Amino acid sequence: MHSSLFRDFPNIQLSSQKELVREKIGQARQVLTEVLAKSDPNYESVIRPLNNVMEELQEEFTVLSHLNSVKNSEETQANYTEILPEITEFYTELSQNEELYKAYSGIYEKEKKVLDRPKAKVLEDAILQFKLGGVGLPTMEKDRIQEIHLRLSDLQNQFSQNLLDATNSFELKIDSEEDVKELPESDKALYRNEDGTYTFTLQFPSYSAYMAYGSNRSKREELYKAYVTRAPQNGKVLEEILSLRDESAKILGYPNYAESSLATKVADSPEQVLSFLEKIGKMARPVAQKEFIQLQNFAKGLGIQDLQAYDSSYVSEKLKKSLYDFDEEETRPYFEKNTVVKGAFSFLEKLLGLKFERAEAPIWDPKTEVFHVKNGKETVARLYLDLEARKDKQGGAWMNHWETRNQLTGKRILPSAFVICNFPPSKEGAPSLLKHSDVVTFFHEMGHALHHLCAKIDEPPVSGINGVEWDAVEFPSQFLENFAYEPEVLSFFAYHHETGKPMPSELAQKLKDTKNFLAGMGVVRQLEFGIFDIRIHLQKHSEEEVQNILDQVRKEVSVMTPPSYNKFQNGFGHIFSGGYAAGYYSYKWAELLAADAFFAFRSKGIFDEDLALKYKTEVLEKGGSENAMVLFKRFLGRDPEPDALLKLYDLVA
Repeated sequence: MHSSLFRDFPNIQLSSQKELVREKIGQARQVLTEVLAKSDPNYESVIRPLNNVMEELQEEFTVLSHLNSVKNSEETQANYTEILPEITEFYTELSQNEELYKAYSGIYEKEKKVLDRPKAKVLEDAILQFKLGGVGLPTMEKDRIQEIHLRLSDLQNQFSQNLLDATNSFELKIDSEEDVKELPESDKALYRNEDGTYTFTLQFPSYSAYMAYGSNRSKREELYKAYVTRAPQNGKVLEEILSLRDESAKILGYPNYAESSLATKVADSPEQVLSFLEKIGKMARPVAQKEFIQLQNFAKGLGIQDLQAYDSSYVSEKLKKSLYDFDEEETRPYFEKNTVVKGAFSFLEKLLGLKFERAEAPIWDPKTEVFHVKNGKETVARLYLDLEARKDKQGGAWMNHWETRNQLTGKRILPSAFVICNFPPSKEGAPSLLKHSDVVTFFHEMGHALHHLCAKIDEPPVSGINGVEWDAVEFPSQFLENFAYEPEVLSFFAYHHETGKPMPSELAQKLKDTKNFLAGMGVVRQLEFGIFDIRIHLQKHSEEEVQNILDQVRKEVSVMTPPSYNKFQNGFGHIFSGGYAAGYYSYKWAELLAADAFFAFRSKGIFDEDLALKYKTEVLEKGGSENAMVLFKRFLGRDPEPDALLKLYDLVA
């Protein structure tokens, strides 16, 4: 009934999809020629047609890149790898086009007094992107920037493919019941083979199950070692990535890559970011040290005299059980995937007035589901959920937007997005039972999705998550995940998958009480990643220097030293193949905003129509159309409270 509002996910051969991307690049070049020939350039005659064709190109390319992530095969790799340099080259050419830059600058100067805020922001963002693309530089330097962009997109693709291949190539076979005796029944059923043996892999649900409950210490170490030494060839890949990033920043006139990365973010300088992270570190580290000593002492009681990184999940799980009489496993029967999704939707309906209706539409995997998002009677967006782990799917969880809200002549385009997770796969007779941390992940990705799907802005470059500063983009996701611990929110979906009984209130309370169990150690681990990320981007470094920097950061902030064979950096996809380079701190930066917003809601008893409306209209609907801090202040009427973050983790003395 609604299908005409949305584009259907194409079910065509990958090679035809690749040709479509090529065609769109050709069309975009054509439009570019036409708009640059306009005698009286203005927003409507130049910017809009260009944005529309770029939007169409991005949609076609997203189909390919999405399938390469969720149905990875030699065929997706071949088609994606073939088109990637062409699209990168086109984007780079565009960002260096002097005539186009002049057109944008001229239109901005001429119309800025009359343009509405979203349109002005489209132009301001684009003008900055031109500068970051190398506009105004001599031809040789421009060409070099172009070469660097091409090489980087290839290296980043290699980095993530190496990681996926390494993750899939390892299996740990266990044939002794003794070694799996502490594993929850639901996990045993999942990883048991026909012949009664067990297979564990480096895919996260499987890996984390054995690390938390595997009784055999040497098997835990074997699995851990395989995990933290994945893709050793990435050491050379990241060395080249860092060198090229440094070179491109210098060509653009920045002292280093960190400075050029922060040009498009809310934070002002690497120094400001480091001092922000170090300040949290000063408060969190003493707490983390206490927690670590507690963990070590508890481990001795289990016969582990020298607590190692591969013991920490296992010992933490047992310590949590002894302190809170709580075992995360007890909660899993209450978090059956489908019930969680349905209940989370009911919660969002009560919190924000949004309805989610199941819809029929073409999908890429039989387990993918489609929903229409409604605000009142009006359908505003489409959401795809692909939540279970598969061999051909990249690990982790993410939200990817597909269509962006737009207004074409006589036609409104509505937003659509994919939420991808890697939850335990369901099979005949064994439903997908989530850990509470999976529930939190689902809430997190839904926060991102809503940021895109609730858009009310008709300028695609700043609608939904487009144009949102990178260090503010995690705000809506982290805001939403905080609710997943609240007993009132759990009551929407925590029902036993067999009996249908609600989760007992004392169990729900324990979940909340354990939220900050070992929080200090969790915080310093995030700080370690964030500080490491900024420091390695202050100049170029060899593989060995990167290791030395990581060792140094660990000395300063972490409390548990991993074994020397741990090559965490070779798997740090966020900064070497994702968008977080010199931006990993964003998680903590945005978490401050998220914590502040969450406490504002909680102080009103969670459900408050006025506050919810403000959040919807000022944050979700405005997307990237204004500076994130300006929107935040409008939403809460004040600056963020720095202490909110410490309060969130109970790190307040």
